Amino acid sequence: MPYVIADDVPDEPAGIRFRRLLDRPGILQMPGAHFGMAALLAKKAGFEALYLSGAAMTATMGLPDLGMITVDDVCFWIRQVNRSTGLPMLVDGDTGYGEALNVMHMVRSFEEAGAGAVHLEDQLLPKKCGHLNDKKLADAHDMAAKVAAARKARKHLYIIARTDAAASEGMDGAVARAKLYLEAGADAIFPEALTTREMFVEFAQRMPGVKLLANMTEFGRTPFFTAQEFQDMGYAMVIWPVSHLRIASKAIEELYASIRENGGTHKMVDRMQTRAELYATIGYHAYESLDQTLVKTVIPTAMPQRG
Repeated sequence: MPYVIADDVPDEPAGIRFRRLLDRPGILQMPGAHFGMAALLAKKAGFEALYLSGAAMTATMGLPDLGMITVDDVCFWIRQVNRSTGLPMLVDGDTGYGEALNVMHMVRSFEEAGAGAVHLEDQLLPKKCGHLNDKKLADAHDMAAKVAAARKARKHLYIIARTDAAASEGMDGAVARAKLYLEAGADAIFPEALTTREMFVEFAQRMPGVKLLANMTEFGRTPFFTAQEFQDMGYAMVIWPVSHLRIASKAIEELYASIRENGGTHKMVDRMQTRAELYATIGYHAYESLDQTLVKTVIPTAMPQRG
């Protein structure tokens, strides 16, 4: 049955459900899944929470991740994933789209769209991916004011404060900022772009009892670690923010190259999701069954051969 019109639409707010997942033993694993199909496939694979990356959303729109998208842009993706899966989401809130009042508007908008959690970062606009050079940090107290504004505006939304300070202010600076953000009302901390196992361990040891988020992005400054390794280092959550988009984009690029080279898609069919698989994923027949005027679709079992 499709979630969007099913009897099992969750009654509890996403923020409460997100907290419940965090209260369980073990690390909460959240793959990037910022659009409906990706979210459905992640749910099918057994994931119970998802991550919506600002970088993935902007790239899908053909834009760089420089803080150019708006609250309404992000809410489009949140509503899409919420309607398709009902899973609680952690959403990238970038710098909050402005100062305190803008942050409050973002929190209310995200929560109303279906988000379970948000993270805010302490960069200045134009912001950059946390794994790039020359990031400009906001004043720590200005960032704390944004966290306090988010806390004031939320009903149930889980608030994670991200700090990019390790690269420029060292571990002492990152820890000091994290403690200030917790005092301002953050529920958890996201130390971005740590570069060694030792840094991850030290940060966790200096933040006892605090829920911590780890970012396992490819082609960045963080070495590859598994979810279990992050858990062993003291982290409660891990995201793979853009992995799904990287895989999909590479496959699309190869498809277009094959069409140009071979004059059609016939060389790529064995790598495609079949029509039956697509319809099963999106609940096609379940939708049909809700409208008795629709005759159930018969899916072609094979492509016709050329005469």
